[in-house]
Amino acid sequence: MSTKAERTTAFIIETVAPVFNKHGYIGTSMSDLTEATGLTKGALYGNFENKEALALSAFQYNSNKLLGKIDERLSEGGTAMDKIFSLTNFYRNYDIFTMDMGGCPILNTGVDAQHNNPLLSAAAKETIKTIEGKIALVFENGVNAAELRLPVTPLQFAKQLYTMLQGAVAMSTMTRDRKYLINTVAYLEQLIKNEIKK
Repeated sequence: MSTKAERTTAFIIETVAPVFNKHGYIGTSMSDLTEATGLTKGALYGNFENKEALALSAFQYNSNKLLGKIDERLSEGGTAMDKIFSLTNFYRNYDIFTMDMGGCPILNTGVDAQHNNPLLSAAAKETIKTIEGKIALVFENGVNAAELRLPVTPLQFAKQLYTMLQGAVAMSTMTRDRKYLINTVAYLEQLIKNEIKK
């Protein structure tokens, strides 16, 4: 059973995570945070050392939600192709999944923190590497099981796949046009079927 302090900390993180994700580290004011949580500045700082610590916890919260969903998709039964198509299908509706989070945490935090918050920027990069590694493992297992043939190493192919998915997320976000996401996913699925399936 969690303590009252632990519950308060969890409540704060869950409540401010979409605020930071939407407005960015610099763009989020203390009044935004007190308004969202209904807590005083003192109560917030009683649970977190400073705004940076709170922003980092908020990003980790969103990142863990995303990684959990990716793990769920990549651990589904079946072949490596089944797992990859489960992932691309998730990305087909990625904008809907991330809506409650305030958008894509990797895109939003990665771009926002690049020049003003080294810790947040590093956390976003680490999440990207983690996702690429998870995808690469599926490709590697597919190659080892003689299901797939890759023109490059599994990690390189995973990086290219993820770059195209994240690029589609960025374009879809900036233009508010889901077709960027839907069409890119459809193209990637055709590419995978035609190029790497044995």
